[in-house]
Amino acid sequence: MREYKLTKTKRKTISIKINEDGTLEVRAPTRLSKKKIDEFVQSKEGWINKHTEEILKKYKLKKEFTLNFNDYVTIYGKKAYIRPIDGITAKYDEEKEVFYVPSMVKSNQIKEVIIQLYKLVAKSYIPKTVTFFSKEMKVTPTAVRITSANTRWGSCSGKNSVNFSWKLIMADEETIDYVVVHELAHIKEHNHSQEFWKIVESIIPNYKVQKEKLKELGEKLSMEDWDLK
Repeated sequence: MREYKLTKTKRKTISIKINEDGTLEVRAPTRLSKKKIDEFVQSKEGWINKHTEEILKKYKLKKEFTLNFNDYVTIYGKKAYIRPIDGITAKYDEEKEVFYVPSMVKSNQIKEVIIQLYKLVAKSYIPKTVTFFSKEMKVTPTAVRITSANTRWGSCSGKNSVNFSWKLIMADEETIDYVVVHELAHIKEHNHSQEFWKIVESIIPNYKVQKEKLKELGEKLSMEDWDLK
């Protein structure tokens, strides 16, 4: 049986978590015996092995993820190549769909430069999209923020502040529109009720298509390391 880290809490059920490095964490009720917990974990061995293999594959790809000159990344759902440029200023050329990075930048620093450019583009594009749909939906967010969130494309706070991950700028424009509309709809409905989805659908009739695109993008990013060290 696989080794695991055990945490006992006041919960009523046992949960199993496989970390991205393949290690196992188990949470169990305080009064449950170690024998019973071991038996439960052993009964899930097939599921654990299957998912561990998938997670380790993604983890390996993430560890190996690098960006170099002449590689391409995605912005607005399209390929954009990374090209060296003379000088000291990096930029994204929207017309040519090219990220220009100073040739003096070392290979292990290219990713950091691209992330900063992504953030600049996101901070320009996404708030404009929010403004456009806010008028159309007759809502007023209290703030618009671009974040480095890893698990959410967007969120809406209880005070109606809307937040978006800079990674959203990798999606195509229709998909960005959907996420913006989704979060603005929460200003009217702070839930995912039928009324909420009716609001979304009234603005983005094919929102289910965009949800699927987001899922695909999320799967792609799960195998890439976009964190700054």
